[in-house]
Amino acid sequence: MKKALILSLILLLSFSLFACGVKGNQPQNPGQKEEQQQPAEESDEAAVANLVRSFGSKLQKVSLQAPVDVLKKSMQENYSEFLSPALLEIWQNDPQNAPGRLVSSPWPERIEIQEMKKTSEGIYEVNGEIIEVTSKEKENGGFAAKRPITLVAKKFEKRWLIDSVTPGDYEDADSITYKNTFYGFNFSLPKNWKGYTIVNSQWEGLATGDAQGAAIVETGPMISIRHPQWTADNPRQDIPIMVFTTSQWNSLQENEFHIGAAPIGPKELGSNAKYVFALPARYNFAFPTGYEEVEEILENNPLQPVEYP
Repeated sequence: MKKALILSLILLLSFSLFACGVKGNQPQNPGQKEEQQQPAEESDEAAVANLVRSFGSKLQKVSLQAPVDVLKKSMQENYSEFLSPALLEIWQNDPQNAPGRLVSSPWPERIEIQEMKKTSEGIYEVNGEIIEVTSKEKENGGFAAKRPITLVAKKFEKRWLIDSVTPGDYEDADSITYKNTFYGFNFSLPKNWKGYTIVNSQWEGLATGDAQGAAIVETGPMISIRHPQWTADNPRQDIPIMVFTTSQWNSLQENEFHIGAAPIGPKELGSNAKYVFALPARYNFAFPTGYEEVEEILENNPLQPVEYP
């Protein structure tokens, strides 16, 4: 009798421990599943944000004005870990549509994220701004220019990569931009140039040899940006931009013709696939009002070539 009682107590205790173990392995409530899934969502969003910020930190290292072979190598070294192979190939074949460093100053320092949203499973859309700075903003804060940008990040197996990028127009903190869509360039101006006018004229290329009565063998457009305070009674220094076809520019470099009597030729400001933009030699020989300001503007590499369709 005593042995039977002890055996019954052992069986009862074993059953109770088994029941508790099963109960402890079951979810406490349906909401617990959602709580366990939530960290995965947060992890994906954090991974995409880190991807975009890391990519933004590399933009200053890719000079879009470098020779094509150098530019392709630079993109491979700095962008490949952040981009899908398809997007990297597109940019390497068409670098004018890729983000990067256009001029020495200002330079793109970072991408600031403004909004992120999951558009479908494995895809995030990120809206932000490319922040460009000079040494002044680097030290004191703020920005010299900013540019809206939209990026699409996709998950390739277990890795997030940027698969699409759509940049917007530049917004300068202290400048305005003249955009020439016919020849393909933008030109940054201080805000006090708001209301500027454009004066169109032509440059003339003379045959080499005797300077007296030399024949005109080449011509091309010259676009002058004129300060809003310019008047006939008090003229100010224009910003003259000569436009050459690539063929004309090459001929000029080979001394097949010359421009004016200056012993030096025009100074290149930039170029795109079709045209070279240059500053005339001795453009400010008369030192009119405002020539110092124009010199300062030109020192900051204000001309940015653009490939317009």
